[in-house]
Amino acid sequence: MAEDKKREIVDFLKKQVTVEKEIVDSLEKALVGMKNPAVEGVLRGVSLDSLKHADLYTSAVTLLSSTPTALAQEDLDKQRALVEKHIAIEAELIKVLKEKIPEIENDKVVFLLNAILEDECRHHAILKRVLDIIVHGETITEDDWWEFLWEGSPFHGSPGGG
Repeated sequence: MAEDKKREIVDFLKKQVTVEKEIVDSLEKALVGMKNPAVEGVLRGVSLDSLKHADLYTSAVTLLSSTPTALAQEDLDKQRALVEKHIAIEAELIKVLKEKIPEIENDKVVFLLNAILEDECRHHAILKRVLDIIVHGETITEDDWWEFLWEGSPFHGSPGGG
């Protein structure tokens, strides 16, 4: 990637970190005194997603701005074990939610649980992809990381992506 293009992308990513943090601040202020638990829960989830997005943008800046350090085998093994554990946890959560949602008659609760189920399915897929990247270890390319960072984003950075 040409240096000017890389700098342009890094500047864009840094600006997005600021935008995401502004979203968090705005939502946190709006949540003070919120009386509707469903709306509060959804807005808090959007706020947490924005925090996550800021972290992912920051990680992307780091990937573009620094030379990667090779992981020791022990660290790689720990990361692999952690990701495998959470893949199993997510799989169980997905199974339980799929069993319980049809039993619930309250549409609002079904809506909220379906939102959670969608998140859990997305988390599960992302964790499997992370495991694949970790297993490949040293063969990870910059394109692999970009694909990973944007794959779970339904809007791929466009307005409405939260």
